[in-house]
Amino acid sequence: MVADTLAGINGELTRYAGMIAQSENKELKSTLKQMRNACEQSQEELYQIAREKSYYVPAAKATDAEVAHVRDLFKQNSL
Repeated sequence: MVADTLAGINGELTRYAGMIAQSENKELKSTLKQMRNACEQSQEELYQIAREKSYYVPAAKATDAEVAHVRDLFKQNSL
């Protein structure tokens, strides 16, 4: 249930990013940024509580080799 909630919040953050990028109205853009920031704060608070109570266990950290591999893939595609 916690993972579903976090996934839902992440989806909201993605939608906010899209709306902010497409808005030409500075007042609307500012309001959307405030809403996104509040959403990010809620997501972080829920994440911390879930981690403390072991309701949510994040994926294992990537190895240095995995990070280097992904970095190389992005370098190749950015040319």
